[in-house]
Amino acid sequence: MERKVSETDGSMIRRPPSVDELITDDGEPMESQRHCDQMLHLIESLKLAWRDRDDFYTAGNMFLYFSETQSKNNDFRGPDFFVVLNTTNRERKAWVVWEENGQTPDVVVELLSDSTRHVDKTDKKRIYGRVLRVPEYFWFDPHSGEFAGFTLNVQTSEYEPKKPNAKGWLRSDRLGMFLGKVPGTLGGVTADWLRLIQDDGTVAPVGLEIAQLADEASARADEASARADEASARADEAQRELARLRAKLAEAGVDPDD
Repeated sequence: MERKVSETDGSMIRRPPSVDELITDDGEPMESQRHCDQMLHLIESLKLAWRDRDDFYTAGNMFLYFSETQSKNNDFRGPDFFVVLNTTNRERKAWVVWEENGQTPDVVVELLSDSTRHVDKTDKKRIYGRVLRVPEYFWFDPHSGEFAGFTLNVQTSEYEPKKPNAKGWLRSDRLGMFLGKVPGTLGGVTADWLRLIQDDGTVAPVGLEIAQLADEASARADEASARADEASARADEAQRELARLRAKLAEAGVDPDD
């Protein structure tokens, strides 16, 4: 897996593999459609919430390479959802730490399933804390609703549980938002979805919700316009009726202004 590059004096120096030499697709789908949808909802909602920013990167179900040994063994599947701050927002095939100035994710969310639950809570949690030193780690089961979050203690490299607020939401200081379970219907599925929530309690929407809100606003505008047209028509009819009454009074020799 490692590369060797010849120097001018004929010696050989070791270089880690580039992203083009690494596996970036193992062909394995996510655990279920709901897992896939949940990942995409988180990515989309963050991109929309931060659409005016270009200093972050977010992705999911992507390989994360952090050492040559790990890249050789190919024994670590990347996070289901992660965010890196203070970086460039550009397309990537994988997150390769040695090609990113040593940067690792600031926030990671793993989506639990029966086949990954143990690894997510043990091996991955240990790697995120002790090796990658990810400041905030969350996990969520899209089917059972199990949800937890942790903050890294930088002195011990161990994760400490986050305390939920009254609504059960957990604060992400790195994102400046909460993560929390919110009931709703997304993609035709009604469930408790893990959502990004602003400090004022507003749920960061996905594109479909924005389109629905736009449709609802358009419908309300159409209704208001229709009501205005009806009111205008009634006012016109009242004016015509008044004119007819004045005409009849005049025919009868009565001054309508008296």
